Amino acid sequence: MDLRYRAAVLGRVLLAALGGYAVAALATGLLALVLPMPRSEAVATATLLSFAVMIAVVVGVFAVRSLGRAALLVGGLALPLGAGLWLVQTLAGTA
Repeated sequence: MDLRYRAAVLGRVLLAALGGYAVAALATGLLALVLPMPRSEAVATATLLSFAVMIAVVVGVFAVRSLGRAALLVGGLALPLGAGLWLVQTLAGTA
């Protein structure tokens, strides 16, 4: 195997691990604030769902054709989640 292929695989692994964690963390924070249930239940539910989000991001990163598209996938998920989390915190006055 050549170095370019190995670098692409390493990039996907890093993007899946770090990007998946970031997207899952943003989704957890957002869901914990917006789920219509008591706070402790919302946090527990959001945390459980974060495992599915992380797996979905990892599968998505390895399913697309290129590392660039994988980065767009992670960024495309992280940007609205981060914006939604910021908006909810700002509207709630907890930012």
